[in-house]
Formats: sequence, C-alpha cells, structure tokens
Amino acid sequence: MSVSTAAATSGFAAVAQIDGRDADAAALAPLAFAGHAHFTAMQVRDGRVRGLDLHMRRLREASLQLYGRAVSDDIVREYLREALRHSPADLSLTATVFQPAGEFTAGDDGAAPRVLVRTAPPSDGPRGPLALVAVEHERVLPQLKHVGEIAKTYHLRRAIAAGFDDAAFLDRAGRFSEATIWNLAFWDGAAVVWPQAPMLVGTTQGIVRRQLERHGVPQREQALTPADLPALQGAAVMNSWTPGVAVSRIGETAWAPAPQFLRRLHDAFAAEPAQAP
Repeated sequence: MSVSTAAATSGFAAVAQIDGRDADAAALAPLAFAGHAHFTAMQVRDGRVRGLDLHMRRLREASLQLYGRAVSDDIVREYLREALRHSPADLSLTATVFQPAGEFTAGDDGAAPRVLVRTAPPSDGPRGPLALVAVEHERVLPQLKHVGEIAKTYHLRRAIAAGFDDAAFLDRAGRFSEATIWNLAFWDGAAVVWPQAPMLVGTTQGIVRRQLERHGVPQREQALTPADLPALQGAAVMNSWTPGVAVSRIGETAWAPAPQFLRRLHDAFAAEPAQAP
C-alpha cells in the first residue's frame, strides 16, 4: 500500500513521492535516520507558492555544496506538480533532496541526487505573541536547511520547561542569529532590523526583504546582542508558515505590541506574486 493511500484514512490524503512516484514504506525506511540531506518547506495556497524562485535556488545551491551536483529546477518543479496533482489546493509541502549513497560513506557513487516530496495539512503558524529564551547555539553549516538537527527540538522543549514558548540562538560572539525554526526580525520604530550573524536565510525572510525594498520600507542589518534589545521597539519571528508572529519578550526584555511592524511584514509578504510550480 502506498503512503498516499494509507494517509487518506486519517482525513488528509498526504502524498509521499520519490522522484515523482509514490514511495512505499520500503522506499522510505532507509531515509528515516538519514542525515545527509537538505530540504525546503513551503505553504501552497490555491495550488500556488510565493517565492518559488527562492525555494529552487535553496535546493540547487545546497545540492551543489553537499553533493557537487544538483537536480535541475525544471525536474524539481515537475516533481512538485506531480505531488500537487494528487492533493488539495491548500497544503504544506516539503521537498527533501538526498544522495542515494547515504551518510557515513566515504565514497560518492556518482548517482544524481533524488527528491522526496511530502505533503501535509496547511499551517499558518501560532497566533502569538511568543516569549523566547536566549540560548547559545550555533548550527552546523548554518547557511543550509539540512535535516537531523536535534538541537532545535532540544532547545524548544527546554524553553517550554522554563516557562517560555521557544528559543532564540546566540552565536559564540553573543550575537542573535535565528530561532529554532524561525528567522528573527526586529523593529526600531522606523526600520526593520535584521540580525547580523551566520544563519539560514529563510525563503519568507527573502520575500519580505525584497518586497520591503521595492516598497521603500527602511531596513538594515545589525549585529544585535541581548544588551541591544531594550533600545528596540518590537520583535517577530517568521518562517514558511507565516511572515510574522509577534514576540512579546526575549529573556528579560519585553515589548509592547507593535501592530505597525507586524502589518508591514505581512503586507510585504502579501505583495509577493504567487505562482504554480
């Protein structure tokens, strides 16, 4: 029985396909604990995706860095279309690229990377506001969205146990970079302020930044430490679920609601044209 058939009984007919074909349990089992892979996650609405070019670039550049070769954008888009043909118009979609040789192998068999496409119910993220605890953590290869990152869940659960909603990361120099599954954005009352540190540049972050620029909204990058937070007037997190969830505090620094800030983030995202793969 294919995964897509089995999932249909749970209410959402999820799709799991490798290279455009339904993947059964035998095909998926070797990937269950495989960590030498990377992915991109997106929200599909009415069969369309915002920032599709950014998702394609993320997959292409990560494959070149990890494997020295990449599946062409045209083929990846074909796989996405095949998954969407069997899915509702609104959903969450993840495309994971992996190498058949797997991890813990010294050699490279020269095979082309493969693409696993999975669907799930749509998500708009939490309502917020969120309280974040600041913890020291640096992701390995932070510029890549790779799999197997136990630290994200570890720090999330420790944050919740400490009375927070999630965690924000500080690098070894004490600079904010990102949060567990989020990019961070701050507000100084006039401009959007992006943390300056090694991090994963999210596709939603990329969309928001280019639309803010197109619409003349001030923004800048700045190295930010916990000592810099009291001078700011707001904070938010964003990822593929949402262009902005308010952050009420990070550590000991709290902010009053900043609806203008959140509105600018959401308006910027909404200005990005959506397109079908």
